[in-house]
Amino acid sequence: MKEKHIQILSVVLTLVYGVCVAWLYWAAPKNLEEVSSKARHTIESATTKAKVVTKTYEVDRVKFDEGLKAFRNENFILARDLFERADKQKLDSRTQFYIAYSYYRQGWGRFSNNDELFQKALESVNRVTRLDENFKANDPGLKLSTPVELKNELEEGLRVTADDFNPFKFTRERK
Repeated sequence: MKEKHIQILSVVLTLVYGVCVAWLYWAAPKNLEEVSSKARHTIESATTKAKVVTKTYEVDRVKFDEGLKAFRNENFILARDLFERADKQKLDSRTQFYIAYSYYRQGWGRFSNNDELFQKALESVNRVTRLDENFKANDPGLKLSTPVELKNELEEGLRVTADDFNPFKFTRERK
């Protein structure tokens, strides 16, 4: 080997060693089992970020489909959990729309709405708008198919108006 190659190899090995030491200080594992789990988490996170940068990021289809099934069975808590696990980086507008819709459906009440769930739905629907301004759900089971419609419904539900005290309000339908 040439002297130049040995120097380059030495610099590369030193940098790799330095990164490993820095990672150990940053991760602060308490035992050897924790080293492997934290390393796996770090590698998964780096891989996901690389996919985002290269625009090859996709949601976990299996978890998304399970979430959709739970959503259609009106098990909104399980559906949200599965959707969030399917889209860990919160970068898929369709998944985020279903998360917002599940908050809306769970928070909707015939006489009053759950403001906390409606606020969380607003956060999710705003995320959808940031990801894709022209998003439109193609699910026939959803009466509100765009983030604008859902946001309007949520804001109306959070607003206190004279109509909130209407005794015939119980006849309204959830969308």
